[in-house]
Amino acid sequence: MGSGSVTDWQGKHVTVAGLGVSGVPAAKVLHGLGAKVTVVNDGDDERARAQAAGLTALGITVRLGDGATLPAGTELIVTAPGWQPGKPLFTAAAQAGVPVWGDVELAWRLRGRDGKKAAPWLAVTGTNGKTTTVQMLASILRAAGLRTAAVGNIGVSLLDAVLAPEPYDVLAVELSSYQLHWAPSLRAHSAAVLNLAPDHLDWHGSMAAYAHDKGRIYEGNRVACVYNMADKATEDLVREADVEEGCRAIGFTLGAPGPSQLGVVDGLLVDRAFVENRHDSAQELAEVSDVRPPAPHNIANALAAAALARAYGVPATAVRDGLRAFTPDAHRIAHVADVDGVAYIDDSKATNTHAAEASLAAYEPIVWIAGGLAKGATFDELVARSAGRLRGAVLIGADRALIREALARHAPEVPLVDLDRTDTGAMLQAVTEAKRLARPGDTVLLAPACASMDMFTNYNQRGDAFAAAVRELGAGA
Repeated sequence: MGSGSVTDWQGKHVTVAGLGVSGVPAAKVLHGLGAKVTVVNDGDDERARAQAAGLTALGITVRLGDGATLPAGTELIVTAPGWQPGKPLFTAAAQAGVPVWGDVELAWRLRGRDGKKAAPWLAVTGTNGKTTTVQMLASILRAAGLRTAAVGNIGVSLLDAVLAPEPYDVLAVELSSYQLHWAPSLRAHSAAVLNLAPDHLDWHGSMAAYAHDKGRIYEGNRVACVYNMADKATEDLVREADVEEGCRAIGFTLGAPGPSQLGVVDGLLVDRAFVENRHDSAQELAEVSDVRPPAPHNIANALAAAALARAYGVPATAVRDGLRAFTPDAHRIAHVADVDGVAYIDDSKATNTHAAEASLAAYEPIVWIAGGLAKGATFDELVARSAGRLRGAVLIGADRALIREALARHAPEVPLVDLDRTDTGAMLQAVTEAKRLARPGDTVLLAPACASMDMFTNYNQRGDAFAAAVRELGAGA
């Protein structure tokens, strides 16, 4: 396929794999460019039929219940990011010599179409913290007076952003490992990998393959590859990347920074990377108290966002003002209430062990509410590292036995309540039991280390249930 101008797409036979938040916009955009679009989808449920009806009304062919067969004449597949590489559709495409792009690749190819300004991408990936970092970055860029948006895996279509009638100055782009796998041409202005821990291994097949796809974000970077000095795997990805001449490796650390690093000194976020004399001087960017909440992993997120913004030339004052203006999303280490001297914290977004460990590291002592769907995870390392912070634990959900067994091995002295329930009402009982275990000055922390779908629609509903239970507890108190 060509570079993405209107004439390149006229009459091209494109198959879009998957409906949903990426497939429907992709199909509409391609149809609008003159391509002959066929959408294939594995599911044939009520939601899929409703989406199909809207596309069919535009003249787009939709084939429900059969995502395995390559439509005749297909010249390109544009896939939803979650479709696994081993699916029969892609095997057939490889045999036929048909390229496969994701929606991110399509957006990258379409940027700057019709002579419009192509906004540079400041890209972020990692196992945890991506959304918060991208939102912080967008807030900093806005504070610098730039027209920007937080887009990508955050739930805002990149296609909409690159095709917006009024061009953006720069985009803050969150990218998942799935999206990066299907985006071979992406070349960001600057990019950051926040951290790496086992996740989505059922999709990628191995930790090495997962890390490789994450590392794609550095390929072709022009100005800065930002990495986490506390996570050597992220620096290794920088070393392996093929970048443009002059692109720099920029580390961030919760300690004092060296040259070409951002870090923390005496309660200040400081920059020793984007200053005139980085060997002998540093630039104050913000106070730690400007980061909300000032948990260690959230300060790391702020430093990564600041590094990308500084790579783009944003002044130090905009970093401070942007961090002060930033309001984190719900269910991310959110303080719900204090009841009888005990703080109740909702981190329902901590859906894997890496995120839960970061959350547990932010408080002490803790009554920990955990459990749900483990997604193949193991919990020994998490429990061993966090045992000294635990006052007690309350376990819920389908795979709670895995956490119970890890606690028995590594923290047998920690009082434990194992709730043999998976109904949504279990959360009120869990919070009540946590209150019984907690003492004044403690933190009751919902950091499940598991997905929520065994009991709840999503992590938002789980966090809402926790907050409602805490409010009920507070009213009773």
